[in-house]
Amino acid sequence: MDFREESDSLGTVRVPAGAYYGAQTQRARENFPISGLGLPASFLYSLALIKSCAAEVNAGLGLIEKDMGQAIVQAAREVMEGRFDEELVVDVFQTGSGTSTNMNMNEVLAARANEILTGSKASKEPVHPNDHVNRCQSTNDVFPTALHITALRLLREKLQPSLDSLHHELQAKADAFAPIRKIGRTHLQDAVILSLGQEFSGYARQAELSLDRLKGVQDRLLSLPLGGTAVGTGANAHPDFARNVISCLASQTGLEVFETPNHFESQGACDGAVELSGLLKTVAVSLSKIANDIRWLASGPRCGLGEINLPAVQPGSSIMPGKVNPVIPESLIQACAQVVGNDAAITCGGQGGYFELNTMLPLVASNLIQSLELLANGSREMASRCVRGITANRRQCEENIRKSLALATYLAPHIGYDRAAEIAQEAYASERSIEEVARERKVLSEEALQQALYGRASG
Repeated sequence: MDFREESDSLGTVRVPAGAYYGAQTQRARENFPISGLGLPASFLYSLALIKSCAAEVNAGLGLIEKDMGQAIVQAAREVMEGRFDEELVVDVFQTGSGTSTNMNMNEVLAARANEILTGSKASKEPVHPNDHVNRCQSTNDVFPTALHITALRLLREKLQPSLDSLHHELQAKADAFAPIRKIGRTHLQDAVILSLGQEFSGYARQAELSLDRLKGVQDRLLSLPLGGTAVGTGANAHPDFARNVISCLASQTGLEVFETPNHFESQGACDGAVELSGLLKTVAVSLSKIANDIRWLASGPRCGLGEINLPAVQPGSSIMPGKVNPVIPESLIQACAQVVGNDAAITCGGQGGYFELNTMLPLVASNLIQSLELLANGSREMASRCVRGITANRRQCEENIRKSLALATYLAPHIGYDRAAEIAQEAYASERSIEEVARERKVLSEEALQQALYGRASG
């Protein structure tokens, strides 16, 4: 491989000859060979968008030449289109502020802007990565701004539509299954009768509440720290810079973003991201309950509960012919487990705020974005590939009611708890139904027995 020499404040560095990035990025490549994982593409998109708006505003304020501003905007747009993905190479586990990722972006944009202006992708002339691309900015305000924008876009464009679809499908099943009676279960043991529709209505409400929970946090995420620069004071930033860039971001994204009322809070902490992660964990726990119940209700098909049937989407075993597994619920459950783990890491990341800067921002960004993506994709597939195709096994539901010992509960108001318990114990010991034992003992007339057990007249 051919190399060229680039310099920064620490000296000279050998950089791959064809690379758009420069010395600081190369140092980061060498210093942080930790995971092989970069910041997500959605985050880098937001970072490039900020640089685009910043260049436009800086040119308008006369802080950089207009042709420079236009070239940086074009370069940023190309990055947003994914044309320079291979140039954004810094590992997630890097400097805690994300400076290496910010400088990676600055260097790539400067080189590409220079190529646009001069035909040569020089690293610093005429467009300089710090003096021009990073004008009026610090990593310390840009990085958390990019995180908030990314999180908001994923919430509104991916997660909320997916949860809304899941809620719709679950509610449709709740309505369709309303007439189908089945046995309830508590402690994994038989309980009293409810309808399959009522059971699914609980799942639908969980999905609905997940949507409600995510609405409130958005007000905090709309507050952006841009303009605080290094420590929140706005050093080296034009007084109109933040307001104008945030207006540009609002126009480009459709988000009602605004400048934070307190830059010291916004840069010294990342409480909004921690709050969102906690809510995502709650959503994950909720979705896990739904997915687990659904796969248990479908267990079998002949030797399990078998009260519902899931659509078959792929063969389930490499050795057992004809086996079909609840793979969609299982994939969602695993995604939810990862979200719970991510929240633990993000909680630690939230504790990484020391004085005027949080120094675990790349970790927080990577995990939070993954959680948003996992829940969005998992709930979308659960809705379309599983819940939509669920059918009820009415015969099995009725049979489970008939043989359940929990029916003794409905006798208690008529014959007392103790006598009802005796009937349940005898039914269990003799492997008969509650109905059969109660009829033999003649505890109620046939009509009263049918009304008590099943809510219907005899015959």
